[in-house]
Amino acid sequence: MKTSAKERLFSLDALRGFDMFWIVGGDMLFRSLGKVTDWQWADWWANQLYHVEWEGFHAYDLIFPLFMFIAGAAIPYALTGKFEKGVPISALHRKVIKRAVILVILGVIYNGALSYEYGLFSFDFSNIRVASVLGQIGLAYLIAGMIVLHTSNFRQRLYWLIGILAGIAAVQHLIPVPGYGAGVLTPEGSINSYIDQQILPGTLYGGTYDPEGLLSIVSAGGITLMGALAGAYLRDKKLGNYRKVVYLASAGVVLVISGSLLGQVYPIIKSAWTSTFNLFAGGLCLVILALFYLIIDVWKIRRWSYFFRVIGMNSITIYVGSELINFKYTSDFVFRGFASFTGNFEPVVLFIAMILLEWLFLYYLYKNRIFLRV
Repeated sequence: MKTSAKERLFSLDALRGFDMFWIVGGDMLFRSLGKVTDWQWADWWANQLYHVEWEGFHAYDLIFPLFMFIAGAAIPYALTGKFEKGVPISALHRKVIKRAVILVILGVIYNGALSYEYGLFSFDFSNIRVASVLGQIGLAYLIAGMIVLHTSNFRQRLYWLIGILAGIAAVQHLIPVPGYGAGVLTPEGSINSYIDQQILPGTLYGGTYDPEGLLSIVSAGGITLMGALAGAYLRDKKLGNYRKVVYLASAGVVLVISGSLLGQVYPIIKSAWTSTFNLFAGGLCLVILALFYLIIDVWKIRRWSYFFRVIGMNSITIYVGSELINFKYTSDFVFRGFASFTGNFEPVVLFIAMILLEWLFLYYLYKNRIFLRV
């Protein structure tokens, strides 16, 4: 679908592209670099590019919440701005609901691209996986979007955010799970697992739980709403740019510290999307957004970000396309001979080539103003 040019916050597009870079090949590139070198920093960073098994936090665990945070930060531009221009709220309701439904369906289809037995087109409904990354993005956006549309100021939305975080914490600590009791935060005994097993049909990704399950979706609405609060702050023309940066970064540091301290008694668990995970990851998102906003939109140092903006403008396209189009096979087929001359660095070169092919594909779409909007 072709779209017309319109004013955008460059830092959001760049940050979205930076986030997607690690999903579509950046992770594999640096993992391979860590394996073929004796560089301590490369080995440390490679270890950070794996999810923790359950409790704890690696840099790789920030990718998903950062994307949802960015989606939330766009809400004041995509929804509030239209409402202020006179678009009926019913039309905005339809827009948000349509987005959620499309992403849920795309998520089930994408699951099939990862594993045929989990996919929609296998018609094996006893094994199909309904929960998905895309579905969680869509439904969390629905939660945050509806809250923004039906509140009128920052304070009301902040109360909603506190309510979500406190509500999730209460559910995870106070509601007993048969055979385990209340407050058990393990893959088998958590309330997340129990709800998913009772309600979600088909296959659960984690066996006894799904990391994109029902309670996680509600909790993830919190970090999406955090993004919406940050986006509204950036959109406020009454505030100075440096004040925005300082306030966002300061709030982020406070949340990171709060999440870390509370995490001693209420663990940071991405797969269960605990409230402490929301605090810790949301704080990091705020700090990173403040940094990108400062460099790109305040100081207007933008050339370096062009690579990421091309990715960020078609993030859903490359997320789905990286599975449907085998860029890795094409990279191996075209560049294997050249890469063989680099010795141990052959896998590194091939991953660089794969990322280049993906980027050129997105660059073609970008130059022709073809963007997938959901």
